[in-house]
Amino acid sequence: MSLTRRDFARTSAVTGAGVALAGSVGALATAPNALASTETENTQESQDIHGGVGYGPLVPDPKGILALPAGFAYRILTYSGKTKLESGEFTPSNHDGTATFDGPRGTTLLVNNHELKGPRAKWPHPVPLTEGLVYDPAASGGCTVVEVRPDGHVAEWVGIAGTSTNCAGGSTPWGTWLTCEETEDKAGQNGMTKDHGYVFEVDPADRRANRDPKPVKALGRYAHEAVVVDPRRGHLYLTEDASAPNGLLYRWTPPEGFRHGRGKLRGLAEDAGVLQAPKCFDSGGTFVDDLSRATKIGTVYGVDWVDVPDRDARTTPVRKQFADGQVTRARKLEGMWWGDGGTYIVSSYAREESPVQHDGQVWFYDPKRRTLTLKVLLGVNPDPSVDGAFDGPDNITVSPYGGLVIAEDGEGVQHLFGATDRGRTYPIARNELNIGTEAEPEYSEFAGVTFSPDGRTLFANIQTPGIMLAITGPWKRQKRG
Repeated sequence: MSLTRRDFARTSAVTGAGVALAGSVGALATAPNALASTETENTQESQDIHGGVGYGPLVPDPKGILALPAGFAYRILTYSGKTKLESGEFTPSNHDGTATFDGPRGTTLLVNNHELKGPRAKWPHPVPLTEGLVYDPAASGGCTVVEVRPDGHVAEWVGIAGTSTNCAGGSTPWGTWLTCEETEDKAGQNGMTKDHGYVFEVDPADRRANRDPKPVKALGRYAHEAVVVDPRRGHLYLTEDASAPNGLLYRWTPPEGFRHGRGKLRGLAEDAGVLQAPKCFDSGGTFVDDLSRATKIGTVYGVDWVDVPDRDARTTPVRKQFADGQVTRARKLEGMWWGDGGTYIVSSYAREESPVQHDGQVWFYDPKRRTLTLKVLLGVNPDPSVDGAFDGPDNITVSPYGGLVIAEDGEGVQHLFGATDRGRTYPIARNELNIGTEAEPEYSEFAGVTFSPDGRTLFANIQTPGIMLAITGPWKRQKRG
């Protein structure tokens, strides 16, 4: 049933522009360059004024890897070209999306995407073509599974190989990982021998379940970024990182009678369920063509869902199958995380291709109310080379200590940063590994931010060269503001 414009206008008049979400992150303010926010200075002085939000200033790392607040420490778990898999090959490069799972005998299991695009010869350390786990032998990407034992021992093995551009993804309520291909390459393009642009399921606990990889074609073929599962309704929500035109948010509704579970998605027919894209409108009933139109935190849009004509994009990319006025788009739709009864959705930035420019948005979709609410808005960073401001949010997680933890994929200095329930932002880590030159330094993005199941360890990746880090310290519940 569609959410009519009249229904949405009436709901907005009753609830106000900010939809109240009990226990949610709330209407987050942002960094010093924020739009439509107040009291957003990100200095030590402002932290003192705001009651000690965060963990204090970052301390430079003498090893040149990771700056952290005093009292915190990190450990390198995997390092591409240095650490090795159980099979003897080096850890693949270009770490990206990651999730954690409880493993047997007190272990923690992590599934780690490797965002490697194109032919294998292009990369020094592609994902090894492990027998029985290969989708397309020409492709470089895939996932590895990392096991951290109680005694600190780390093991790593291939979960899936022969996939391409494995970017983000998402964990499932039944304990598996959905890895997303951020590409639209077909067989014969870019050296590939099979079509790409799909979602695959990886089981971290059962190696046999990963044999003979099969794409979940029911979820569509496009430049996938991330995915979350609504544990109550069974819907899957997916982001698309694409341009010309801008990408889309998608919702997949399972077929009647379908019950989720380990391995069930790979058994679906290619046309199972319904794949849809959003059509948003404001409280006055006006259609919203692009999410960048929102220039104030707390903006709420009603959402209707429009069927995708050809989800496998046999002749036309999915996002190009819609005419102007049919769907709502957004630039750089990236990370997602389920929490607070809905999903948080990141748009990393918008430039000339979008109606309004920004350096990052985080939205919250409430499936019960069918609304999108703008939670975080970052204005365009005037000088990314200067430490202090945050821009380009990418992977995201809901923190067990309140608020969000966000991985930065912007320009210049790169951070992990937190945002409290009421909008105070604070740094958690800074990448100090210079992969450029002394004269022109360059720092890779952070990715794969996720907490351990017990909440004691924050895992994160430095994408280039490919480093998985475990961060520990005096975590504390963050004040609401």
